[in-house]
Amino acid sequence: MTPDSLDRAMMTGVSLNLIFVLVEFGFGFFSGSLALLADAGHNASDVVGLLLAWGASFLARRPPSQKFTFGLRRATIYAAFLNAVLLLAACAVILWEAIIRLNDPAPVAGLTMIAVAAIGVVINTVTAILFMQGSKEDANIRGAFLHMAADAAVSVGVVLAGVTIMATGIGWIDPVVSIIIIVVIVWGTWDLFAESVGLAMDAVPRRIDIKEVTHALAEVPGVLEIHALHVWGVSTSEVVLTAHLVIAESSRKSSLKEAQSVLRERFAITHTTLQSEDPPGSQACAQQPRNEV
Repeated sequence: MTPDSLDRAMMTGVSLNLIFVLVEFGFGFFSGSLALLADAGHNASDVVGLLLAWGASFLARRPPSQKFTFGLRRATIYAAFLNAVLLLAACAVILWEAIIRLNDPAPVAGLTMIAVAAIGVVINTVTAILFMQGSKEDANIRGAFLHMAADAAVSVGVVLAGVTIMATGIGWIDPVVSIIIIVVIVWGTWDLFAESVGLAMDAVPRRIDIKEVTHALAEVPGVLEIHALHVWGVSTSEVVLTAHLVIAESSRKSSLKEAQSVLRERFAITHTTLQSEDPPGSQACAQQPRNEV
């Protein structure tokens, strides 16, 4: 997904969802539907999340400087983390209100719920499609895509709640649907939260299997030993790798070139720093921890 297409998708997604949030909040208060208010609150946090993701993607494009030698790419990681925290906080507030409503159900306009939520199905689906392409290679964009796709499903749930209320007149269905919405949101958000925390703590990105990387490097002709191997995400889409390779002196240049090629082609790791060492020094690397595998 090019920067220009991402900007267009973000602008369209933010505009559509902001308008819908205002409409949904208004009809939620008018109809007394906690399910609509819950969905509106979720969509409002999604607008904030889209803005965070958009701002982070803009910062990530800024060139490196003498102070920020990697640029501002990690902004995408912190945006994903803040997005997850905002969603989880919103869930806590809505859950509290839903529990109160279970004990004291309020009258709800089922037809209003159906009409407004049906609009939400369309808007959220369109927005999700905008991010479908970029979601394949960037976790920051994937988070936006998954939230929009989940919103479409949640809006379908609100429609079903409205139909059930009109058919049965049972008021407690609304807060029950709200709780189900919260469960769906938390289930979808927790994975993003865990991944963003891991990236912020320099964990190995999920798409990278460190054992496979080690095995692939070990198979490079001339490589005798690997240690001080470190892999982390400099952003939600870019991976950095550093390693010490013990290489036979006769094949040092070709082995380093082949190792970089393997990392680039098999694992899409383009930011690599490989330090070669002579075989006699394989037991005396000052940077190798004693418990390193």
